[in-house]
Amino acid sequence: MTGAPVTNEDVVRVGNAGGYWGDDPTALAKQVLGPEPPDFVTIDFLAEITMSILQKQKNRDPRAGYARDFVTQLTPLLAAIRERRITVIANAGGVHPEGCARALLTEAEAAGVPLTVAIVYGDDLMERLDGLVAGGAPFANMETGEPFGPVRERVLSANAYFGAEPVVRALAYQPDVVVTGRVTDTGITLAALRHHFGWSADDWDRIAAGIVAGHLIECGVQATGGNFTDWQRVSGLGAEGFPVVEVTANGRFRLTKQPGTGGLVSPPVVTEQLLYEMGDPASYLCPDATVDFSGVRVEADGPDRVLVHGARGAPPPPDLKVSASVAGGFAIRGSLVVGGPDTRTKAKALGAAFRRRLEADCAAAGVAPPEELRVDLAGADAAQRVFADAAGSDPSEGLVRFAAWSPRREPLLVFRKLLPTFILSGPAGLAVTGGAPRVSEVVGYWPALVPREAVTARVLALKQAGGGAVQAIGEEEVRFAGPTRRPEPVATVRRRPPSDTAPAAASDGAPTVEAPLGAIAHARSGDKGDTVNIGVVARSDACYRWLEAHLSAERVAGWAGRAARGRTIRYPLPRVRALNFLLEGALGGGGTRSLLLDPQGKTLAQGMLRRRLRFPASLLATIPEDRRPLTPAFAAPRPDEGA
Repeated sequence: MTGAPVTNEDVVRVGNAGGYWGDDPTALAKQVLGPEPPDFVTIDFLAEITMSILQKQKNRDPRAGYARDFVTQLTPLLAAIRERRITVIANAGGVHPEGCARALLTEAEAAGVPLTVAIVYGDDLMERLDGLVAGGAPFANMETGEPFGPVRERVLSANAYFGAEPVVRALAYQPDVVVTGRVTDTGITLAALRHHFGWSADDWDRIAAGIVAGHLIECGVQATGGNFTDWQRVSGLGAEGFPVVEVTANGRFRLTKQPGTGGLVSPPVVTEQLLYEMGDPASYLCPDATVDFSGVRVEADGPDRVLVHGARGAPPPPDLKVSASVAGGFAIRGSLVVGGPDTRTKAKALGAAFRRRLEADCAAAGVAPPEELRVDLAGADAAQRVFADAAGSDPSEGLVRFAAWSPRREPLLVFRKLLPTFILSGPAGLAVTGGAPRVSEVVGYWPALVPREAVTARVLALKQAGGGAVQAIGEEEVRFAGPTRRPEPVATVRRRPPSDTAPAAASDGAPTVEAPLGAIAHARSGDKGDTVNIGVVARSDACYRWLEAHLSAERVAGWAGRAARGRTIRYPLPRVRALNFLLEGALGGGGTRSLLLDPQGKTLAQGMLRRRLRFPASLLATIPEDRRPLTPAFAAPRPDEGA
């Protein structure tokens, strides 16, 4: 039965109810009120841009600065989490965790529920930035090496990433809810496990297992069938059940979901999510540990149940990551629908004409043109770009998307007035998709490092004292006391993309077929700043051996072409039959700074799977029936079909 532990060991169940601010608002209720409620429910609200939004809200209203959606979702469930003895842990506190906690206590008072809330804070560094810099913290951009000084005056928010340690201390007060600021997605899950089992902070392999569990469920239903390559195998698409991990004291765990819910939990699904937003699998850096994912095993353990084990841990780095947001100029995005025939030709002509007019109109207005301008035909590789190796067929219609960035607002106001004029002056078949586009402020992402000893986490536990009063039942400072180690630099080389020719098949005279990569692999991609990672998972052991020998970093760099400005790096994970590729400089600056249609690279894995290769026909016979692709675009001739 889905969700039911299969051993008599002590098992703690941790469920996830959200992977980002704006995720399914019904997920928390489904976990809390489900037939098999978890012991803990975690929710992740905080992306980099979210912190800057919350900081702006708090600047306007000192009572704001947290994810109010969390209070709205949790209020009707307060009595149920008490009755079912569920502890909810969420980083919904943003830049005002105490405000979030007090809002919850007010709602609990009105509902007559005796609630205890613990708060983790101290991650907000805004008021300490200058002092930290003066004390020797450089805050250089850890991705680009740029110095901090030139952007200091444009910083909107700056938060250190805490790990599990302060949340473990918060759980010692037996709260119903823990509200945190910037705690890592993995840390809120790991804290529940450490609290339940009493794991010490330096029990590295168990800590690593908890981090892997948190990593798998932090993005919600992506662990239960969401965004899966073979999506046709997923039942109830769009209504997948949110994940639950059942963890034993030795760190082995099973990933499952609430019974009776949609979705799919299988080794291929879980492996895709294991690789999501992965860098070097042998050195996954967290505030709690450095994790080696290369030995992780993912095994079927019954319907909608997957066993995960084999992670290894080591001390974490001596610095904490800081997520800062900076004012990053201005952007504008608008679009027109263009109908065929000659859709591609019309889109190209529109782009050229718009660029000429924009430059002329900016000159007439006495302003410099935007520093960046993109014109893309959505529906014709605007998102997957060259990764997909488009055949060049002409779509019957398309969405022509115009986007620009400038450090100043003025040229974008010219853009705003110009775009609607093309509705009547462009090629035949243009249609309106809305009014004049809006100029928006861009929030840039600035990742940096700060020494651990310079940042102190704080815990405050509150409960109702009657009559609307709130009583503090505990308050303490928390510092990480365990050992740390400086991570070794990754030895990589700048790769020169070769010409795009298919890799040679085995030269033993065996029959070969030409087919898409998706015929022998599935994949998932995600963003890491301006770098995209693409995790490619072989559909069988034999397929992995062939891919490991033939799908090189040079080949993938050749496919990416100019779409990736930096290095292409490959990491093999033979235990899960996967290859993880990092493509640096592939996301147009990443986040809100990017003008790309897909600034997070979510579609690039699917584009790469469309690339055609020539490989031994015998590989197809090694793929089990339940792992064969169902997408016609990934079809390949079967060996028994005369390939």
